[in-house]
Amino acid sequence: MKYFAKKTLTLIITLFMISIATFFVFQIIPGDAVANMLGTEATPEREEALRQQLGLDEPVPVRYIEWIKGVTHGDFGRSYRYAENMNEMMSVSRLIGDKLPVTLTLAVLSLIMTVILGFFIGIVWAGCKSRTLDAVFGIITQGAMAVPSFFLGILIIFFFGIILRLFTPGQYVSYHDSVAGFFGYLIFPAFAMAIPKSAMAARFLRNAILEQGGLDYVRTAKSKGCTDRRIMWRHILRNAIIPVITFMGTVIAEIVAGSIVVEQVFSVPGIGRLLVSSISTRDFPVVQTLILYIAVAVMVVYYIVDIIYGIVDPRMRSNED
Repeated sequence: MKYFAKKTLTLIITLFMISIATFFVFQIIPGDAVANMLGTEATPEREEALRQQLGLDEPVPVRYIEWIKGVTHGDFGRSYRYAENMNEMMSVSRLIGDKLPVTLTLAVLSLIMTVILGFFIGIVWAGCKSRTLDAVFGIITQGAMAVPSFFLGILIIFFFGIILRLFTPGQYVSYHDSVAGFFGYLIFPAFAMAIPKSAMAARFLRNAILEQGGLDYVRTAKSKGCTDRRIMWRHILRNAIIPVITFMGTVIAEIVAGSIVVEQVFSVPGIGRLLVSSISTRDFPVVQTLILYIAVAVMVVYYIVDIIYGIVDPRMRSNED
């Protein structure tokens, strides 16, 4: 119990520190948000009125307290660039809410592909008896790990989009219009993100299986007449998967953060494209909210991995306790 309490407390403290860093960094960045919004021709009175409307006339600690209060209630402030109408700026929550399902779907699809491909290749590779096939697997996975996801995305667009015409590059289909078209389009950027990660997972799992295969309990199981299949699925894989869980946590975090670039390549209107456009227009409320989202998502993933690791391997709990 102490193990889970310690991990939870660590998560809370880390999230608090992330919120402070995320907010205060954007307070010291050079530039005036009001001047960027109104332009150089605005009068001082108009600038002051807008500054009061946005709450920028308050001290920074006060603004942080108000911001964190809003965050706990799902209110991240209002955008400096996107407007609801002529008199009101769009709320950041609504702006991100339209993009978040797209990015989450892309990340989940990529994770599913990573797990399926990585585990399948890793298990097959570990059981490979041929040195030639072993070398082929090694070369393929090494090459897949070396190529960035965005470049794989370009290759996928060229091969599957232009040559085979399985999809139309840049013609994103919203889930509001067609669920099948939505998933059909996202499969390709998800595949681009999954290839390097699945290659890493396959190598990691293969090495873990081979390491477990040389231990005494495997020889004992063989001496008792257990089949290779039973030994693999009931003993080796069960123990080999424990360190892979930690590795997959890193993979999930990289998928969440890596979707930003891949969305740009495939013209997917997720939070990645929103982040890039908001940075270019200095829309700080949107940028700091998206960075906070990415940081929180990564930390929560690591927290879940730690909890799962403690459940799967009781030795971790005993060491912490």
